[in-house]
Amino acid sequence: MNNIEKLIKERHSVRSYLDKEIELDKVNELNKLIEEANKEANLNIQLILNDREVFDKYVLHYGKIKNCANYIALVGPNDSKLPEKVGYYGEKIVLKAQELGLNTCWVAGTYKKSAVKATINKSEKLVCIIAIGYGETNGITRRSKTIQDVTDSKESPDWFKKGIEYALLAPTAMNQQKFKFKYIGDYEVKAIPGVGPMNKIDLGIVKYHFELGANKKIIWK
Repeated sequence: MNNIEKLIKERHSVRSYLDKEIELDKVNELNKLIEEANKEANLNIQLILNDREVFDKYVLHYGKIKNCANYIALVGPNDSKLPEKVGYYGEKIVLKAQELGLNTCWVAGTYKKSAVKATINKSEKLVCIIAIGYGETNGITRRSKTIQDVTDSKESPDWFKKGIEYALLAPTAMNQQKFKFKYIGDYEVKAIPGVGPMNKIDLGIVKYHFELGANKKIIWK
């Protein structure tokens, strides 16, 4: 991906979409990345196109996704590592979508789970979905915590601080940014999830952002 910092800073959650199809060349690029992620992480992520039922049949209005016909279903083997893995690889796909000029939104609750058209095998689980398409707007910047809010590591290298800077630009549930990072030494880092139903998904997302910012091979503790 080109100019990753620019992509991260420009990417915001979007809940209202235009009635516009995603072009075939962009679909192919997304599916190529999804295939690579599935192979690398033993996942079953799927891009579902032209399906409004998932969002349109959701009854409540608060946080509802509007006029979106496409989504990424985050599916994989049902084990304790799955939420973090789909967070990590899902965010990789989200940033690719941003590079392609598309908008996205992580969706955990405001959709009809039983209407998801993805293939989910017996040993697998659907964790959540990501709305994707052309937004009515590009979204807005949200308030963010500071580096000092999410680490107590006073003496740390610049790459660690840059990693946190990128992590603070990551999407998290209700924008609460409950995660913490601790510098251990060399390239060893401990990522600590917050408390909540999306905490492991958030952890995977912010870990991916941290790696991009640090631009190092991180040893996670």
